[in-house]
Amino acid sequence: MELDLIDVHFDLRNIKPKELEEAFEDPFLIRFLPDTDRTDGSSRYYGLGRTIADRYLFFAFRTDGKNARVIAAREMAEAERKFYDRKYAEFG
Repeated sequence: MELDLIDVHFDLRNIKPKELEEAFEDPFLIRFLPDTDRTDGSSRYYGLGRTIADRYLFFAFRTDGKNARVIAAREMAEAERKFYDRKYAEFG
């Protein structure tokens, strides 16, 4: 899946494109599908992923199956990180 970071609405100086790519490729990525239906055929997701440097990221993105467009990204909140760590431990 191609990652689209053109004209994003968050600061790419704080979260680097490479970090977002790493979080998307996290084998333990947790992806949530929101409840809303879209008329444009794309699906919107929330993701919890970790980078190689052990940075925990929350991101919202939209995808049509071929391209993923990141809508928002930030550090995980403490509760999100605990949830991610709990799910990660289930795989171990």
